[in-house]
Amino acid sequence: MSQPRGSRPAWDVVQIARHEARPYALDFITRLSPGFVELCGDRLTGDDRALVAGVGRWLGQTTFFLGQQKGRTLGERVMRNFGMMHPEGYRKALRVARQAAKFGRPLISLVDTPGAYPGVEAEERGIATAIATAILDFFKLRAPIVSVVIGEGGSGGALGLAIADRVLMLENAIMSVASPEACASILWRDAAFKVEAAEQLGITAPELYEMGLVDDVVPEPPGGAHTDHEAAADALDRCLRVHMDGLTGLATDELLERRYERFRRIGVELDWEASPQRAS
Repeated sequence: MSQPRGSRPAWDVVQIARHEARPYALDFITRLSPGFVELCGDRLTGDDRALVAGVGRWLGQTTFFLGQQKGRTLGERVMRNFGMMHPEGYRKALRVARQAAKFGRPLISLVDTPGAYPGVEAEERGIATAIATAILDFFKLRAPIVSVVIGEGGSGGALGLAIADRVLMLENAIMSVASPEACASILWRDAAFKVEAAEQLGITAPELYEMGLVDDVVPEPPGGAHTDHEAAADALDRCLRVHMDGLTGLATDELLERRYERFRRIGVELDWEASPQRAS
């Protein structure tokens, strides 16, 4: 396990997670798998450019990849919808994930979104149903899955790609049910309290690791992943190897049972003194 370093103030981490030079999904995927081939479309509505999905070679084997992509320039960000997926994005993710299961290949999912797209057109095309279906089907996917929060992991938009056998976070990534700004607007009626909200939400990787919500924290170069994309990708590669190696040898039924139990344990504290098993 990679141990979390000394913690930074939560709002500082938020700013690093959102840094405009931070490596995005394609920056990692093309380094992990230089021959990556993108697959497009959900075979129903169209293609969602906020999600990169496809297949490549990693560790000498065929591996499938999913990645929420924000875009580097303003034009790319508009085209990628700032990493906020529409319903067809979640359907595309499932289409590619099912290919991984069909051929018995591992799946790596990179999460980086402020949330699913909240626009009227997304609601009209069933964004809530698409996310719910993705969550349900990823629990049943008969392939090893490792999900990594590489930047922002916002609400259901992130959770739709974060159902996995192992959930990892980069050291300066964040994950929360709501952004600090949204939380401050709800609780204090003023987004200016975003710094206080960030501290209260418990959104940093070390905090989530300590709570058992993520399985490992991937160290970043000093100052953050934006300072050295190559070093950040190398650290992610090493961590992925460790966790994927622990999954590929498992029988499929055991893999699915462990995945289910991993999420069932979240938020549950067992009182050992009052436990019937202990009392007996």
